[in-house]
Amino acid sequence: MLDTTLRDGEQAPGVVFSTREKIDIATALAQAGIDEIEAGIPAMGSHVCKDIRQMARLHLPCVLSCWCRARKEDIQKAAGCNTAGVHISFPTSSILLKTIDKNETWVLDSLENLIKVARDNFDRVSIGAQDATRTTPSFLKNFSLLASELGVDRLRLADTVGFQTPSMVMGLIRELKSHRSQLELEFHAHNDLGMATANAVSAVEAGAEALSVTVNGIGERAGNASLEEVAVALFELGAYSSQINLKHITKICQLVARASRQPIPDAKPIVGKNVFRHESGIHCSGLIKNPISYQLFEPAIIGQNEMEFSIGSHSGSGAIRHLLKIKGIEIDGSEADTLLKIIRKESRRRKSTITHEELLAIYGDQCTIIQ
Repeated sequence: MLDTTLRDGEQAPGVVFSTREKIDIATALAQAGIDEIEAGIPAMGSHVCKDIRQMARLHLPCVLSCWCRARKEDIQKAAGCNTAGVHISFPTSSILLKTIDKNETWVLDSLENLIKVARDNFDRVSIGAQDATRTTPSFLKNFSLLASELGVDRLRLADTVGFQTPSMVMGLIRELKSHRSQLELEFHAHNDLGMATANAVSAVEAGAEALSVTVNGIGERAGNASLEEVAVALFELGAYSSQINLKHITKICQLVARASRQPIPDAKPIVGKNVFRHESGIHCSGLIKNPISYQLFEPAIIGQNEMEFSIGSHSGSGAIRHLLKIKGIEIDGSEADTLLKIIRKESRRRKSTITHEELLAIYGDQCTIIQ
């Protein structure tokens, strides 16, 4: 799995990582077991090159790579950053080629010329078919076959505007796999239709060897496939290997949220605050008996604490008795029902939940009234 938080993630409007933040993020990703980190775009300036060189000096236990346009000068700048890998992105769809006044012949000629330059400077060379999912299939085939002949290590298929569906992605991967080239395939999903994670997982199911992701799914427009979502999805499927240590997930997501100044939404899959918070009486009752009755996995899997029962207008008496029991207070069903009526009324009035401390206060007030 390749993480491009420091490249594609930082292209999200308003996101700027400091040198210290880049080093912290790269270190955390490496400790979690990421295979490759796309560290930045050298063509953006000397400050980026300096940051990449600092990351390279860490000698992290993963491949560090630079992202380049299909230009010789970009590759030469990247060569001075001391990374083991380089990624060269080629616009391949007619839509993108028209925006730069180029054609398919230019792409193939540039590919042949630039791979020679890259091979002289890097141990690992990958290329990207930018807007691959809107590229003519016959040209995409020719592009991939030439890349294989030139000794490219991996081809990135980018769903640049995020319009694919899982079945479309699987068809694309299987079609390219049928050409028997030696090229590894990587899928790069964008989330414009909310399908990035599903598309990334589908690519793996169809035979893709690599995925590029970002922490918290940050990136241009609606973002990219989320590292945390893809990693946990692959873990839950069980049939597909991922080297990511999931216990690091929460820490990494919180780190990137702070550095990017993009808070994690409460309902964000995997790491959102509400993922392990429960209010529904039926759900809480089931969870007390079995922690995975209404949760796919337990919080400890991703390095979080125990699940939380929220008290509000949808709560049941079972959750109230359970929470008070944790505090050393035993009540019967009748007392729980009395408390529940008060709690539901107060929650509806506030349009919010009741804290555990407030639950204890309500219980204490009720005891005073009874006495």
